[in-house]
Amino acid sequence: MSPPVAPPGWSRWLVPPAALSVHLSIGQAYAWSVFKPPLESALGLSGTQSALPFQLGIVMLGLSAAFGGTLVERNGPRWAMTVALVCFSSGFLLSALGAATERYWLIVLGYGFVGGIGLGIGYISPVSTLIKWFPDRPGMATGIAIMGFGGGALIASPWSARMLESFGSDSEGIATAFLVHGLTYAVFMLLGVLLVRVPGSVPQARGTARQAPAGPQVTANQAVRTPQFWCLWVVLCMNVTAGIGILEKAAPMITDFFADSPTPVSATAAAGFVALLSAANMAGRIGWSSTSDLIGRKNIYRVYLGVGMLMYALIALLGDSSKPLFVLCALVILSFYGGGFATVPAYLKDLFGTHQVGAIHGRLLTAWSTAGVLGPLIVNWIADRQEEAGRHGPSLYGLSFAIMIGLLAVGFVANELVRPVHPRHHVPQPKEADHVQRQQSEPA
Repeated sequence: MSPPVAPPGWSRWLVPPAALSVHLSIGQAYAWSVFKPPLESALGLSGTQSALPFQLGIVMLGLSAAFGGTLVERNGPRWAMTVALVCFSSGFLLSALGAATERYWLIVLGYGFVGGIGLGIGYISPVSTLIKWFPDRPGMATGIAIMGFGGGALIASPWSARMLESFGSDSEGIATAFLVHGLTYAVFMLLGVLLVRVPGSVPQARGTARQAPAGPQVTANQAVRTPQFWCLWVVLCMNVTAGIGILEKAAPMITDFFADSPTPVSATAAAGFVALLSAANMAGRIGWSSTSDLIGRKNIYRVYLGVGMLMYALIALLGDSSKPLFVLCALVILSFYGGGFATVPAYLKDLFGTHQVGAIHGRLLTAWSTAGVLGPLIVNWIADRQEEAGRHGPSLYGLSFAIMIGLLAVGFVANELVRPVHPRHHVPQPKEADHVQRQQSEPA
């Protein structure tokens, strides 16, 4: 499938909606916590077990993005979106079969493995194309698309909760909800497949002259050999771990925090909290990434990681005393979580250029795979152990929150270590390449 080239006069503002149709669909992954309690009840699972499909999905997201990044660059966004559609929808259909037959391994295979491949390929499918369409505002452009991934749960969370109320929260009801998800998302993602285009040449921003890509250009193979890549890997991993720890267990977490209060949180209100987190995740992706175009990528990550530590400390110390404080701190953390995802492609572009930024971005997303295991594992495993020890409420999460503060501190230090890439890693410019070739051809 060859990349569809935009005809003359094609508006670049048609590309973000194409990206959004895919990202809003695969962003359903952030609503997984709505399915956790019904699955635990219907299939007799622990909190750690019910997190496994989500964890595996995030692992496969990073791995498929890393291994498929070069293919996405070569085959174009339409090919990538088609692969994402097939895998993501098929994952839901397999999960529906697993729930209907009460075979949990099928849910893990479908949602986690097959669906996770769709997550990874779909996530990176529009990034390189958007940066090429919007060379003047890369942070804003990637933020528009990637905010869809963060906002997917804003739609999916209440929608999933309503389906579980209508179909039932037993295994048959869960199966029907999975089936409806798979078919609906297939149709919605098809819109992006049909609409996306690549630019025939580098578009010019209004009021500026057309110019060739400037700055350093680094290949994906060279990028992974630089300390800058691995510093950013640590930054992304730590920021994602801290955010995903709340997001994956959001619904049961807020219920636990206020279970002993005069006004406990209902299942419906908990689903609403998940939707609010999704809104913050979504708003952070466009808001903070656009801000990074003004103040710089390094400065915005200082905000994500530094203020994030403060928010976690406030929840740990005072969260159970005030619902508004708990919700506000969680919303800020999730806005930083989303902003970190949306800003990192532009950070990579600043450091490594646009030459193979999509492939480099795919390799960096292995940090998301690691965080997808670490975040839920830290929160769920510690909560399960604390519950076995007879504790309840906020005490289930105190230790895990302290760990998150430490991880954010590690990420803060890694961000401070980022420096410009050494010229030895750059792709030679045409004149420079000719000079190097002449030198090599001269007799010693």
